[in-house]
Amino acid sequence: MSMFLDSAVIEIKAGKGGDGMVAFRREKYVPDGGPAGGDGGRGGDVILVVDEGLRTLLDFRYNRHFRAPAGENGMSKGMHGHGAEDKVIKVPPGTTVRDAETGKLIGDLIENGQELVVARGGRGGRGNTRFATPKNPAPELAENGEPGQERKIELELKVLADVGLVGFPSVGKSTLLSVISAARPKIGAYHFTTLVPNLGMVHLHDGRSFVAADLPGLIEGASQGVGLGTQFLRHIERTRVILHVIDMSGMEGRDPYDDYKAINAELEQHNLRLLERPQIIVANKMDMPDAEENLKEFRKKIQAEKEDEFADDIPIFPISGITRQGLDNLLNATADLLDVTPEFPLYDEEMEEDSVYYGFNPEAPKFDIKRMPDTSWELSGEEIEKLFAMTNFDHDETVMRFARQLRGLGVDEALRARGAKDGDIVRIGKFEFEFVD
Repeated sequence: MSMFLDSAVIEIKAGKGGDGMVAFRREKYVPDGGPAGGDGGRGGDVILVVDEGLRTLLDFRYNRHFRAPAGENGMSKGMHGHGAEDKVIKVPPGTTVRDAETGKLIGDLIENGQELVVARGGRGGRGNTRFATPKNPAPELAENGEPGQERKIELELKVLADVGLVGFPSVGKSTLLSVISAARPKIGAYHFTTLVPNLGMVHLHDGRSFVAADLPGLIEGASQGVGLGTQFLRHIERTRVILHVIDMSGMEGRDPYDDYKAINAELEQHNLRLLERPQIIVANKMDMPDAEENLKEFRKKIQAEKEDEFADDIPIFPISGITRQGLDNLLNATADLLDVTPEFPLYDEEMEEDSVYYGFNPEAPKFDIKRMPDTSWELSGEEIEKLFAMTNFDHDETVMRFARQLRGLGVDEALRARGAKDGDIVRIGKFEFEFVD
């Protein structure tokens, strides 16, 4: 089983707020003590926190359900319940968070210690102290805590690297990473030796450094699922410079120029913006026979692609990963290109579209009414279900308050317009009551 996991869907639920309490003062020589029920505590939030020590989402392979604790209930003598602790979930840097049902971007976590609240805990219910008025100085009225947010989110890891090594299998990407950094990727004389992205820190003699990622080999048709498919193409999206490694010896029986065109086509089909990143062509295995002749033909074909004679040449660096020939020139050129290449924002357009409208929409329905096969009526809707969850049905006053809230939302009029008659059964979830006309 691979120890690398770069996508996961988890279910999270924030903590419910604590219930408010109905209580009254019981003091000596105070025959008519007032209300003394405290408020419930706030439910815990669910928070994602970046931990730079993690590099995979493997922790979410079997643990996919996370729940924050509920707030403490209110107590007598006006004492409020404690707020619950937040549920902290650690994720590796480079994690993108989306709503699994809508696909909406929630956040992009890239810096160590960065936090993102993905589900907010419910507020605590109010105790009867809050409902005392001159007309009703001793109310038997309290709220239950507000339910916490519940949602399903999708986590997608895109490794943080400055430079990405791309190319067909067995062109020498892993060997190159092993000689320019302290990384020790698996190297073998067969295709798809690399099954997970490998990161390495490259240090230059002049003190500069950058992070390089050896990405699993692509083949023609990868964007449609061939080979390892699009499983690791996502990791190229964060890189600023692409090192396109090509086997110039032709040992695999392929033409180097055809390899170059095929890989770029796969990058384009996966994400057109990948072609915005500057590329350096790494002509590898120059220590092999026929490599020099193949390089000459390759240069001619690349030159023929230029739009005009004044266009910049695509840099080509002949190297040998085994003999380490030409590595210094390649690394210096890569560092120079990184110095002048800005970050490529991945989600600016989505974040700009994520605007909030605060205007009034009179046509938006507050609830939904359905006629059931047994002639009963079913009420549903976020606002109604929230009011129902926060109603304490142990006290008559809170039941009457809930009835007034439904009437204020227009439920009575809507049921009457749909044909509801006196004595009809109305359901909210598993709760049933009779409609009184």
